[in-house]
Amino acid sequence: MTSKQPKLAVLVKGWPRLSETFIAQELVALQEAGHSFDIWSLRHPTDVKRHPLHDRFAGQVHYLPEYLYDEPQRVWTARSKAQALPGYAEAYRVWRADLRRDPSHNRIRRFGQACVLATELPDPTRVLYAHFMHTPSSVARYAAIMRGLPWSFSAHAKDIWTSPDWEKAEKLRADTHGAAFGATCTAIGAEHLRSLADTPSRVDLIYHGLDLSRFPAPPDRAPRAPNGSFHMLSVGRLVEKKGFDRLIDAFSMLPETLDWHWTHIGGGALGAALQNRAEAAGISQRITWRGACDQPEVIAAMRAADLFVLPSRIAEDGDRDGLPNVLMEAASQLLPILSTPVSAIPEFIETGTHGILSDDDPAALAAAISDLAADPAQTALMATAAYDRLIADFRMDPGIARLSNRLSALGADRS
Repeated sequence: MTSKQPKLAVLVKGWPRLSETFIAQELVALQEAGHSFDIWSLRHPTDVKRHPLHDRFAGQVHYLPEYLYDEPQRVWTARSKAQALPGYAEAYRVWRADLRRDPSHNRIRRFGQACVLATELPDPTRVLYAHFMHTPSSVARYAAIMRGLPWSFSAHAKDIWTSPDWEKAEKLRADTHGAAFGATCTAIGAEHLRSLADTPSRVDLIYHGLDLSRFPAPPDRAPRAPNGSFHMLSVGRLVEKKGFDRLIDAFSMLPETLDWHWTHIGGGALGAALQNRAEAAGISQRITWRGACDQPEVIAAMRAADLFVLPSRIAEDGDRDGLPNVLMEAASQLLPILSTPVSAIPEFIETGTHGILSDDDPAALAAAISDLAADPAQTALMATAAYDRLIADFRMDPGIARLSNRLSALGADRS
């Protein structure tokens, strides 16, 4: 029985999550590459739906106490057992140093979750791997110190740009119990993290890419008349960094001669405010809010649309997108793209070649939409170029091979 227990443990913030398809894609691909592992989730799921991809994961999913007061007996039992682990005193010292700089309930919760993780991991566990550099990596780091194990992480966007530099630097140095390696999915993120690491080789640039086997071949798109109806689509959470407030303002500036409609897919805290904004602008009748959808529904919507719009921007707290997978998903269906030159988006889209990257102010977005609607032939050429770039440079397989080798080198054997 023990020999069948996995040597790798993967930490995530929540499982399953509709908005984190890139994580599900990676974990299923690692599993299919021969890695056996369980998922340890800091939170229970809140989405009603799930992607078919989530059902392909064959391991077990364990949920740590989301809030320590929810399971006090489990937490106190774990704390008692953790104190007998060889690295507990050092983990406690490291955590106390972190707590002095971040005296928050979240930081306290991380240590309690780490105690549970360290004492409930199966004995054969040899490697920890966390998705996101902030909370999940903190839990992984504390637990790894307690157990004397190497740990690693994958960093994305918010976790890079909203975490304090002192914390990122300590997670990237050997003398502060840093990660054996960190992967990140954008060149701009990799450059930033390497500047904080004790050695640049500790950080790997590994694009998520796209598993094209999950997507149908692109549709045969009939030429659209320049004066025909124009259906736009956006997929993304209703949060500040996605820029949908400015997009709604841009829609109110479109010429009356343009017969447009916009469909939004995704949930988020700003839903009511954005719907009220559209109502106040007098354009709500041109908008469909579909809420959270699964992958087949998203693909069907992409195949029916004329333009994909993602007006990303930098939020007040510094949060921003990395390289959103939805851009590659749109390209896979030959759906033309309008976005912004924020963060790593230009790593995939060269404006004027693979799509248009506009400034994120409403007037600029409105002008770009009008231009794209008026020139369907040029728009189709850019969509073809984005598809070709996806096929040539952004397939999933090379990144998975590199990540698999990194994990194997730490002791996460493949079967």
